[in-house]
Amino acid sequence: MRNTMEIDQAQEPDYESVKIDYVGFVDPYAVEGMVVLKSDSGKEFHMRAFSGEVARHISSFGETDGESAPSIYKMIEEICEENELVLVKVKIYESGEVLRANLYFTGKKDLVLRNYRASDAMALGAFYNIPILVRKNLLKESMEA
Repeated sequence: MRNTMEIDQAQEPDYESVKIDYVGFVDPYAVEGMVVLKSDSGKEFHMRAFSGEVARHISSFGETDGESAPSIYKMIEEICEENELVLVKVKIYESGEVLRANLYFTGKKDLVLRNYRASDAMALGAFYNIPILVRKNLLKESMEA
């Protein structure tokens, strides 16, 4: 049976919608990126161990209008346009010791791309300003500095 999804499909109970609350770097050389994802209930997920370049891209998406998107994101945008597809949500989950993500597209047909790098999927979620869902077991109470 084909795994299909609708734009207005109800959210799965084991996932919670999050927003990117903070983007930064773990090290002073900006080699390793980190983000804090925050749910409406105030719970957080701190994600790190991905490239500083991805963190810089995520930071830049909301800053300036009219600026050309980074090449890989622009390429995906053009592929979607040519195939009449729209990315509608990203789901982040653990797979063994690493974070992975599924990307959900709809348009002429529904498409789910599974088991991609969570950092790239999250960057696409930020680029398109679409829902980013995180498995609830990854969310923790907010940590004060």
